[in-house]
Amino acid sequence: MGEKVEAGGSDLSDRQKYRRKLQQCLRVLERLLAEERFDRPKNLMGLEIELNLAGSDGMPRMMNTEVLKRIASGDFQTELGMFNMEVNVAPHRLGGRVLDQLAEELRTGLGYAHRKASEVDAGIVMIGILPTLTQHDVVSANLSDVERYTLLNDQMVAARGEDFTLDIEGVERLTCTSASITPEAACTSVQLHLQVTPDRFSDVWNAAQAVASVQVALGANAPFLFGRELWRESRPPLFEQATDTRPPELKAQGVRPRTWFGERWISSAYDLFEENLRYFPPLLPICDDEDPMRVLDAGGMPDLQELALHNGTVYRWNRPVYEVADGAPHLRVENRVLPAGPTVTDVIANVAFYYGLVRALAEDARPVWRRLPFEDAARNFEEACRHGIDAELRWPRPGRTGGMTTVPAVKLVRDELLPLAAAGLDAWQVAPVDRDFYLGVIEERCKRRVNGASWQVETFHRALEAGLERDAALAATTRRYCELMHRGEPVHTWPTGFPAPPEAGRSGPGGSDAGPFATGTG
Repeated sequence: MGEKVEAGGSDLSDRQKYRRKLQQCLRVLERLLAEERFDRPKNLMGLEIELNLAGSDGMPRMMNTEVLKRIASGDFQTELGMFNMEVNVAPHRLGGRVLDQLAEELRTGLGYAHRKASEVDAGIVMIGILPTLTQHDVVSANLSDVERYTLLNDQMVAARGEDFTLDIEGVERLTCTSASITPEAACTSVQLHLQVTPDRFSDVWNAAQAVASVQVALGANAPFLFGRELWRESRPPLFEQATDTRPPELKAQGVRPRTWFGERWISSAYDLFEENLRYFPPLLPICDDEDPMRVLDAGGMPDLQELALHNGTVYRWNRPVYEVADGAPHLRVENRVLPAGPTVTDVIANVAFYYGLVRALAEDARPVWRRLPFEDAARNFEEACRHGIDAELRWPRPGRTGGMTTVPAVKLVRDELLPLAAAGLDAWQVAPVDRDFYLGVIEERCKRRVNGASWQVETFHRALEAGLERDAALAATTRRYCELMHRGEPVHTWPTGFPAPPEAGRSGPGGSDAGPFATGTG
């Protein structure tokens, strides 16, 4: 969604020209890979977090333009809906105290953004889907006032040819239609980037695909949509259906959705870019003036803008990224699995677990993807989205006995994956104090079987039991979530339900002196 698209002067009907340009870009990418022209990785990671805006009443605020003006920082940008923003953290080198550095930068930046947003009663909320969001909030009139979003919406609506249908059956069932892609804006996620060499790309991507289910099980934080309790992580089914340009006839033919887990392990980054061209029609056929082959022949490094733009309209949960920086091309794996929140500490714990585990699995002499059928990895992902922290996953048996077994996600993490994540962080040379603290957060989540989704559901049902109507219970849950999010203690420590009013003259724990996004590892 973040591609900088300008429609002026472009003929959007010229798809044949665009396809030819895409094929040329793909040939250039193949040559770059064969000639080993890529930058050496610098152990760089990147982090983006999508955010919601909600008022003191817990309801969404369609005010991102006003809030961004007040924040006045290039680190914060628009997102698809007027109730969305995104914060981008500058790339960091993995190692040392990087995890605590990231946490401090996020607390500082988000705290400042929250104070500025609060000036217009539109505070920052890190959550997978805002529980108080309604179908009436996700209409085309509430798309951010940015040309690329309008253009993308128009093209997807034209490709679809009819209203988008949402039909998600979980604890309850939601069915509705939308005349635009705006419901996708309900999904707010964390995106983790890792620069890799071409020869390591497939190992890292395969490892990331294998553990996507575990990430979701641990980090689920989106159990509600439009007032219904659905999956523990409802973003993936919502994202798939809200961007599904296939009418029912094409779905029946087995045409792939643009939001896609994938269907096979890969052997090269080229596999993914080639699949994108082979399976998915262009949505934004806008041609750049660059002749990529001529640029390459002249010793330059082509931007491959068409390839990058097309790649940005295929929504893989682990996406390949090609980019030129400082005159050198590089490849990244962009992990898009996790929802936002609940707290900075929880986000950085998820970051630590992911980067450590992917490093260890990518370097394993017996790669998990050679023992785990891809079909099981895909089923695991859906199972984790449905059941969150209580998911049971198919996984290769430990040791050399071979075969598959079904294991609770929390047991798999505690017995097998946390030690691997610790070893991976050691390989990145992350400081032991950071490693132990943030992986300790993951371990405690597993022990207590609590994550953002389970806390939201438990608190919502307690509100219902206390006599609140459904909408009031969702709003009360959202307000309590925001209160605890801003205190900053990790979600596994949050009390469920609602506290009694404090005694006169006492602020209570985390009272009036506790600032937004407060607390560190200390």
